[in-house]
Amino acid sequence: MGACARRERVVIPDGSSVRAVADSLAAHGVITSKTWFRLVARIGGYDRRVRSGDYELSRGTGSLGALRALASGRASLIHVTVPEGYTLLDIADVVQSELKVDRDSFLTAARDTGMLREFAVPAASFEGFLRPDTYYFAAGVSARVILREMARTFQSSWDPAWDAQAAAQRLDRLTVVTLASVVEGEARVDTDRPLIAAVYRNRLRLGMPLQADPTVQYAIQVSTGQRKQRLYEKDYEIESPYNTYQRAGLPPGPVGAPGRKSIEAVLAPAPVPYLYFVAGPDGRHIFSRTYAEHLRAVARLRR
Repeated sequence: MGACARRERVVIPDGSSVRAVADSLAAHGVITSKTWFRLVARIGGYDRRVRSGDYELSRGTGSLGALRALASGRASLIHVTVPEGYTLLDIADVVQSELKVDRDSFLTAARDTGMLREFAVPAASFEGFLRPDTYYFAAGVSARVILREMARTFQSSWDPAWDAQAAAQRLDRLTVVTLASVVEGEARVDTDRPLIAAVYRNRLRLGMPLQADPTVQYAIQVSTGQRKQRLYEKDYEIESPYNTYQRAGLPPGPVGAPGRKSIEAVLAPAPVPYLYFVAGPDGRHIFSRTYAEHLRAVARLRR
């Protein structure tokens, strides 16, 4: 087997038979003979030792090498899921928990100016510019490799049409991603996203403060290292450039990782005059045009 043999990702589900494993390995070019694989597995007692999981194996590894890898589990890949709305601090915690990579190393890499230039990120960090997705990494991977893969996935998933839409509306990519991250933090159902985006864009157009809770939650997490699920009156007084109750305009940058639907909502907000909204018990929001209507909606929900 040559040193430059291509690596293949092979998934072995729980309860897979040796025959099914042989079929999968042959399909990926890891082995050439399924019959020989089954024979070696039986003779060597590997048929009872194969572990399920995600593996990265070289093409042409051969039956014995593949069986040893599948029995040891050392070649298995670790999956890491980054949900929509996660901040860099959230992602760093997941990376440390799942991949045993120091969170501070990941956060340092996320602010590396060279990598920011490499991926043309128009901000001081990769906050908001890592795609929410499920990733697969080998054990022992470095923080920079993790970050580069997440940034590359964001870059490859960015629709070039979005830049054209943004330019037509005099928006730049940082503004789009920042607004989308706020929408992501507010929305609980997809149908609300274009409406929430409309409220924030209407407020920006009129010079009103955004007064967006996700920006306050982000400010608290950056300050304390902890995400707060519920905000109290005193929380809205936190001193931070991200506190959009205290400061007009957009926050300095994204407050989490937006999903595709939130980005699209910012670029195509609903044609509505709403300026206010409040969350209902089912997660859906009630939208209002005036502050008086908004207060009545809040009163109804409290009753």
